[in-house]
Amino acid sequence: MEFSIASGIRETAAATPGAIAVADGGRRLTYAAVNDRANRLACALLAGGLRPGERVAVLLGNRAEYLEVACGIAKAGLVMVPINPRLTAPETAYILGHSNSRALILDSAYGSVAGEVPRVLAIGAAGYGPSYEAALATSPARDPRVAVPERDPFCVAYTSGTTGRPKGVLISHRSRALTFYCAALEWNLGAGRRTIAVAPMYHGAGFAFGYAPAYTGGTVAMLRSWDPGHLLHMIQETRAQSVFLVPTHAHMIREHCDPARYDLSSLDTLYFNAAALPAVLKEWVLDTFPGVGVHELYGSTEAGVVTDCRPADARRKAGSVGTPWYMTEIRIAEDGELFSRSPFLMNGYLDDPEATAACMTEDGFLTSGDIATRDEEGFVSIVGRKKDMIISGGVNIAPREVEDVVDAFPGVLESAVVGSPDERWGERVTAFVVTLPGHTVDPGRLLDHCRGSLSGPKVPRRIEFVPALPRNAAGKILRRELRDAASH
Repeated sequence: MEFSIASGIRETAAATPGAIAVADGGRRLTYAAVNDRANRLACALLAGGLRPGERVAVLLGNRAEYLEVACGIAKAGLVMVPINPRLTAPETAYILGHSNSRALILDSAYGSVAGEVPRVLAIGAAGYGPSYEAALATSPARDPRVAVPERDPFCVAYTSGTTGRPKGVLISHRSRALTFYCAALEWNLGAGRRTIAVAPMYHGAGFAFGYAPAYTGGTVAMLRSWDPGHLLHMIQETRAQSVFLVPTHAHMIREHCDPARYDLSSLDTLYFNAAALPAVLKEWVLDTFPGVGVHELYGSTEAGVVTDCRPADARRKAGSVGTPWYMTEIRIAEDGELFSRSPFLMNGYLDDPEATAACMTEDGFLTSGDIATRDEEGFVSIVGRKKDMIISGGVNIAPREVEDVVDAFPGVLESAVVGSPDERWGERVTAFVVTLPGHTVDPGRLLDHCRGSLSGPKVPRRIEFVPALPRNAAGKILRRELRDAASH
């Protein structure tokens, strides 16, 4: 039997049809209902003239329909193209055009940014295309079971495009199905378990960890929009047990909420990805959620999950992203660049063989451009991006090393370090610092603190206090914007 991302919902609907697959506000859908609706969508798309292998764009926020849409597209043998609803109309148009999407399923709330495609199904208010619900109501509930080789793509996931035009990452059914099974095993997402889709479903990690529960028989509740207090309330109300977060979420909970005010006794697993989890913040998470297993994983859209630092090592290896994940080999080159080889790797970039070849080795290892170290026990630490390394006076400086020192100073919430031009040294270290609410940090004392832990070239030559760090939808710091600010 070939792996397919449709098979999990299909199988659970047959085994336990009355189990709840997804909760969205007051709405609850059983596995039988999700499977039925996915069948109807698949038939509607095929009846509309689409042919297996063609691409269907999806412009939705976190909502119950995301599961049936992904499953239905796969049942029809089509390829999903998830789009960030926060993109502008020109950005959306580029993805629609580059992917050659033949249909678009969208939430009408985002209709103003949608481009032209041959077929549109709109969820919600009329005006942006035929009704999604009407299409389902008039389609047969027959599973078309279009056969697709498991190594064929189930989606084209576009990168954030922080360094130019976004690239389309081809991700196979086999890659994600194995990810779902391993995620359920690692972070307790399977049958009888409850979780919340916090990260956006259009993002690689958000989809992987929001869809994995439904693929393996669990229940996922949809957080429609990010709000730290609402998340804690949802954990209390849904009795969620496992929750995936990015470090920005933890920062905002720490800054705006008191978790002790909520009944979080159901929670037993937290796992973090998408950006570095600073050691100081990780210690806060461990202290604030006692008894909860905290994982810090590392991966990318292109490579999938690469490493995981498990709860037993969370404190003693703070700052590390752990050891290689299931079925994964890693290699660190002489310059520190991290490569991995596993069943989770992408098939390549859509219509871009040069970019694909540039990040792959002849023996099948892939790099996402991150610089890493590995200690004597085999634990990996990500010290920065290859393109973000600062070279000052011939010394290579990893931003993460400086940020960890800055973040440890009392009153600092978080920081980001970039290189700015310097006539004498080539580059100098500039630190952008966000302080905790109600705190004032003296820059002179902060620099003295840095001098006590860092060698001369690594000490920031300039400190800029800012209200927040610029980030993309995945929570990654937009260092390009900071470098631009630092050069003025």
